Amino acid sequence: MTNVRVFLTQMTRAVWFRASLFSLAAVLLALAAGFLEPLLPDLAVNLGQGSVDEILQIVASSMLAVTTFSLTAMVTAYGSASRVATPRATQLLVADPTSQNVLSTFIGAFVFSMVGIIAISTGYYGDQGEAILFAGTLVVIVIVVVVLLRWISHLGSFGRMSDIIDRVESAAQRTTSQYANRPSLGARRQDPRTVTGASVRPERAGYVTHIDLGRLEAVAEARELTIHVRALPGTVVDAASPLALVAGTVDEEVRSKVANAFHIESHRSYDQDPRLGMIALSEIASRALSPSTNDPGTAIDVLAALSRVFENMLQTEADDDTPYGHVTVEPVTLGDLVEDAFRPIARDGAGVVEVGIRLQKTLASLADLAGPARGRPFTDAATDARARAKRVLSRSDAVALRRAASAAPRR
Repeated sequence: MTNVRVFLTQMTRAVWFRASLFSLAAVLLALAAGFLEPLLPDLAVNLGQGSVDEILQIVASSMLAVTTFSLTAMVTAYGSASRVATPRATQLLVADPTSQNVLSTFIGAFVFSMVGIIAISTGYYGDQGEAILFAGTLVVIVIVVVVLLRWISHLGSFGRMSDIIDRVESAAQRTTSQYANRPSLGARRQDPRTVTGASVRPERAGYVTHIDLGRLEAVAEARELTIHVRALPGTVVDAASPLALVAGTVDEEVRSKVANAFHIESHRSYDQDPRLGMIALSEIASRALSPSTNDPGTAIDVLAALSRVFENMLQTEADDDTPYGHVTVEPVTLGDLVEDAFRPIARDGAGVVEVGIRLQKTLASLADLAGPARGRPFTDAATDARARAKRVLSRSDAVALRRAASAAPRR
């Protein structure tokens, strides 16, 4: 993913982008009536264009109120997600296409009405132009009604706990599937014994969110270099943390090109970071298991979501193709992902036997699916969870947990 594509992707996810497009379309639609007027035959049909000014005023005032309400609902959902779930889920709610389309439609209708009112007051339209504007106003009203009904339906689930879990699960499914398909991002797997070279450091501190492997490959191939990536997406870097080690002749131009292939931001992104989805899901469960919340049901729902994410990842076939042969990457290990997902739940849910039983069954099922070759991280996580629970559970609860763990499927 190039830096240009990263920029365009982030821009299209922003609320202002769609709102700006809809507003521009609204202005063009309102002004088009004046341009089309000379091109159409003279129609002596009264379509109610004499009342179009009053209709536009009603639409303008209504859309202003509805837009304010929609913004309030969206901000409330963002705040609720940060408080009851995890702040890491907020960026997924902000990028929700339905809410963005709804808000953009309301703003576009308001802009259309205002431009139409101003154009009428200045005598921009003739009789034919007002007839065209009247027809366009009816179309806008129909669109607004349809979008408003959809928005009412969407508000029933937007920002609720189940909706947040589903969104984080979907993001985790996407990134872990990409990871399972290409653990090394299309580069050669890194051998720690051969990692040497000149260090390339970032210009500013932050999180690595994207790596342009194509750019790194182009630089390495042109200069006959080998680039060892040391900072995967999700890694915190600063002036003391190398982004990569470059084996070969390195000058300032090479350092600059290599550094520019790493996109650094102030916050983590889900796009290339398989660990963030796991962390976000475990944070939701940990928040639910806090004494102030005491909601083990949500933690069990998160365990079900994690089970689906890992099942999908374990069943994804790896692609051994390495288009970036001059670049090496040390991939995230399965053990890292298992630890990110289950250790916080095992820690914070150690005293809740219902959570402990579901955790043991989930880990046993995943270990069975992974098989002997890859199942060790799951069995280790289950053993650690039992040891934590044993220290805090009563005798009867500990017995119930041990029975559940013994009855769970295993290879």
